[in-house]
Amino acid sequence: MSVLLTPPGPELRLLVSLAAWTWTGTHPDGREAAHILLTHAPALAGPVTAETADARIRRLSISLGGLAGAREVIPELERCLQIVGDQVLLHVPGVSRRLRLPTHRPWTELVAHNGEAVLLLGLDPLPQSADAAQADAYLGATLAADRLLFGRARTR
Repeated sequence: MSVLLTPPGPELRLLVSLAAWTWTGTHPDGREAAHILLTHAPALAGPVTAETADARIRRLSISLGGLAGAREVIPELERCLQIVGDQVLLHVPGVSRRLRLPTHRPWTELVAHNGEAVLLLGLDPLPQSADAAQADAYLGATLAADRLLFGRARTR
């Protein structure tokens, strides 16, 4: 009998292989909302299969409190966003370092005002070099294929 041990949470290696985008948008009720998209960046991760990347992103979701699919109620996650000056950091339980998110002043101010951001985890890879049009196309394709997980990341 053999036993395969896997870490219970995401490893630091996953955090450094993530690609991140931030933007402002609207809630279904019309309020302004901050958004964060995290995906697996193929160039940074080295030789990783699609199944491995999917499993790592799903383990990240579990560590953050369990994100939901598009057709489910979007869960409110534990406090995992921290604003330090003009930076916004994502804290993942079980990982010693925080992920610095790409920010711009209006987005950071919106996160501070609302106390939250909509967090999207993409189960398919997207390179960090993707521009806004490519990220938008990615969101459309992954949403249609049910390959996005959603949660509400809070600052308080």
